[in-house]
Amino acid sequence: MSRERIKKFQAWIKKENLDGFIIRRHESMRYLCGFSGGSPVEPDGLLIIRQKSADFITDFRYYEQARKELKGARLIKGKKESIASLKNETKFQGKNLKYGYESDYLTCYDRKRLQEGLGDSILLPYDGAVEMLSIIKDKSEVDMIQKAVDIGDAAFDRILGYVKPGLREREVCAELEYQMMMLGSEKPAFETILASGFRSALPHGSASNKKIARGDFVTFDFGATFGGYVSDMTRTVVMGKATARQKKVYETVRRAQLAGIRKVKSGISGKAVDAAARKIIDKAGYKRYFRHGTGHGIGLYVHSRPSAGPLSKDILKRGMVLTVEPGIYFPGWGGVRIEDDVLVTNTGCRVLNSAPKKLLEL
Repeated sequence: MSRERIKKFQAWIKKENLDGFIIRRHESMRYLCGFSGGSPVEPDGLLIIRQKSADFITDFRYYEQARKELKGARLIKGKKESIASLKNETKFQGKNLKYGYESDYLTCYDRKRLQEGLGDSILLPYDGAVEMLSIIKDKSEVDMIQKAVDIGDAAFDRILGYVKPGLREREVCAELEYQMMMLGSEKPAFETILASGFRSALPHGSASNKKIARGDFVTFDFGATFGGYVSDMTRTVVMGKATARQKKVYETVRRAQLAGIRKVKSGISGKAVDAAARKIIDKAGYKRYFRHGTGHGIGLYVHSRPSAGPLSKDILKRGMVLTVEPGIYFPGWGGVRIEDDVLVTNTGCRVLNSAPKKLLEL
């Protein structure tokens, strides 16, 4: 599979009239050559794909792991960390050689170091080159995403029996992530969002020391990782009996999410999916309280194409996987978001999550 992906990427390199492409992003390297080592924040590997070759540079810390995992690329053991080792690899250097790089990921500092390592070669920025190659998922990829989704669903079921008034958000967050690990997750897909009460109005509210209280909305936004592929789901519950206002807001979001899901189909625009969900919220009088897009793609990348937002130009195609996640947020009061991962099909979509979406009063 890695060899096929590299060949496909090499064809794209040739089409772009490049001599090669430098890949540093953790997820991109894993997709193309199978290397899972290092950290997404600070990876230590460098994949250099040229029109007729592929080389992977790493140092002693990851060499043995790369030797076991690497597929479709020649392994080079650097004397220093990967970018610094480029200076010793003269075959990659040459006047007027043109290399593309992931401009949406590489830092200015690392770009400067790349230029130093490649000498007179020309570096050209590309946004989302590998990401677009991976936007259509094959069966094996869908299977791994489904496994990550199943882990998330099962962990949520367990956390429902754990969460109660008096616990701090961080305690519940830690238990949720522990349950995902025990169920087979390699790591959390991203920093878990767990926000209760007035904090549930924060779309990306990280868990705090706030104690969960009776009557609170509690929003869980989390994901598992399996085989490098991620899930991303959100559920909102009420601690105790829901008020009439809480029920109305929750039901509006639930209906909006279902409307968005019903719109998903190959050939439909991401903008149309967003509009379907947004229409429900607007009609309920909550237009100003829904301020983000309805969804985004997932896979090896937590946030990727296609986009399902009001400005999206993406057209959905069979094999894409994206989230559908409308929300309503009232500052100082609370908020609701419901999110599922869905697989685009020719006739509609398949919702990968099975966790309940009815309002749960715990």
